[in-house]
Amino acid sequence: MAKPSRNANPLHIQSLARTFFVTTNTHRGKALLQSDRNAMLFVDVLRSGVVRHKFQVRDFVIMPNHVHLLLTVDSNMSIERAMQLIKGGFSYRIRTELGYAGEVWQPGFSESRVYTNEHLQKCRDYIALNPVRAGVVASPELFPYCLSSLMRKKQRLKPSE
Repeated sequence: MAKPSRNANPLHIQSLARTFFVTTNTHRGKALLQSDRNAMLFVDVLRSGVVRHKFQVRDFVIMPNHVHLLLTVDSNMSIERAMQLIKGGFSYRIRTELGYAGEVWQPGFSESRVYTNEHLQKCRDYIALNPVRAGVVASPELFPYCLSSLMRKKQRLKPSE
């Protein structure tokens, strides 16, 4: 039997990077990420994955009981493995560093592939407005646990030139 031809020859693909909009929830909706300590620990887990070149974080918001992420993975990483690193890394660190003994995450996660710049912008808007829709803050700029707020804070901490 002849091997069927494929339309996507890996040598002809311009980019093997894929971007995903991902949502994952804490176990039983517990507000585990509500404290500054836990939210910043989650940020540190994301940062360590980026530094180790496991994935790119394009945007995120950390709500009290769930997170939304815009992640880009390359051909050496699946979205499943990236989420295993993130969720497993956070679970390990919250247990060992902060002494948390309970379940951390709901099993699994939801993801959708982002194919266009328009879809990417819709995901960014959704992430930015999530704390507003949840009634946590009046405007997106006021929410501290998202990429844009942390970037603004980092800019304020830089010495003037």
